[in-house]
Amino acid sequence: MSRMPNGFLWGGATAANQCEGAYREGGRGLSNIDFLPAGEHRRAVADGTLDPHTLGNARFPSRSAIDYYHHYKEDIALFAEMGFGVYRFSVSWARIFPQGDEAAPNEDGLRFYENVIDECRNYGIEPLVTICHFDVPEHLIQQYGSWRSRKMIDFYGNLCRVLFTRFKGKVRYWITFNEINMILHLPYMAAGLTFREGENRLEACHLAAYHELLASARAVRLAHETDPGNQIGCMLAAGNTYPYSCRPGDVLEAMLADRESFFFTDVQVRGCYPSYARKKLEREGVTLPIQPGDAETLKRGTVDFVSFSYYNSMVASSDPELQAAKNGNIFASIENPYLESSEWGWPIDPLGLRITLNTLYDRYQKPLFIVENGLGAADTLENNTVADDYRIHYLREHIRAMKDAVLLDGVDLIGYTTWGCIDLVSASSGEMRKRYGMIYVDADESGAGTLRRFRKKSFGWYQKVIASNGESLGCEQEG
Repeated sequence: MSRMPNGFLWGGATAANQCEGAYREGGRGLSNIDFLPAGEHRRAVADGTLDPHTLGNARFPSRSAIDYYHHYKEDIALFAEMGFGVYRFSVSWARIFPQGDEAAPNEDGLRFYENVIDECRNYGIEPLVTICHFDVPEHLIQQYGSWRSRKMIDFYGNLCRVLFTRFKGKVRYWITFNEINMILHLPYMAAGLTFREGENRLEACHLAAYHELLASARAVRLAHETDPGNQIGCMLAAGNTYPYSCRPGDVLEAMLADRESFFFTDVQVRGCYPSYARKKLEREGVTLPIQPGDAETLKRGTVDFVSFSYYNSMVASSDPELQAAKNGNIFASIENPYLESSEWGWPIDPLGLRITLNTLYDRYQKPLFIVENGLGAADTLENNTVADDYRIHYLREHIRAMKDAVLLDGVDLIGYTTWGCIDLVSASSGEMRKRYGMIYVDADESGAGTLRRFRKKSFGWYQKVIASNGESLGCEQEG
């Protein structure tokens, strides 16, 4: 059997903060992402060590992005042409609640997302909605300290209530928080956290994550109460960590690194902090502000499925010299000599996707959903297309590994959405030249360009993959 199971959902994924633009239109308020600059200061802002309001005339690429706000009909038509059965996108919290703490939503913002959802459904595309994808209204950051405050649970709950009610019967797949474990690595980008002088950074991150976990659990219950047909999931940035060698110390380091990735997802799936997590927080001197009823909230708000992003695996060692030589991207890693890397230094490990799928399914025994996987590359537009055989090769090998996990290993997988099905602003680098899409957007690093959309070679290749339910992966020359 070489086809994926009937009903498997093929599609693509974007995020409001990386594609919508129109940051002050339709009554939208400001968000943390509007203050993530391009250039040398981006990482320092994203990890909460630099206050973006001190940057003066920096360029903030997400404010314009690819102007999906005005092009969504054209873009969704292209997704439908590729054959998408599912489209993952996020809502901008500040577009629906400009300040974040209002009692009533902004109707213009709701109408925009209703139009997006209706457009999808007109083409038979299932909407998969991420409620919070690296998105916190600026007012909530300034007034309440973002997710440090327990009040955020109610503000987020109000957002969820409006979404579940307004789109009842139109959306049945939801994700509460994008890559929830990223709060430990890029806390401002992930959760609007910038640290005050003398503040315990680790404690602040875990406090914010605790409030997000409570908010997620409440959202699960609310989704089910609003519509029993709702399926609501969590999401983590995934990718197994390999031991550098079979030395037991290296194996232990890899296990500990994986646990850091699984930390919060364990809570969302199992309904409580696991014993290793409680011991780790105890050693680090972190005390969670647990209130009566919190344990019951977590226990009763476990998710229906586990979604994740997969870009690469990592390597860990107990050797201090090797630890000091760590490099990489958001997740620092020892270099794996058996893998090639992308232009941006990300290891390329298709087999790692099969390993990760099996690890997650063995651990949770919940349906899985791959909601991000793709290759960022500097594409060149020639004759109104891009000959991106490198992207076809990357996606083909990852899809093969995914098929093996499902068809050979028995992993229960709902669907697969490539990241950046259309070019958008890179979250990690803030660049437009780091392109992920199968649709090229004419926009450059300065935001200039016609914004015209062009089908890449990978567009037609993915179209055939979807039409054959994964049976026809082609060869590079046929892409």
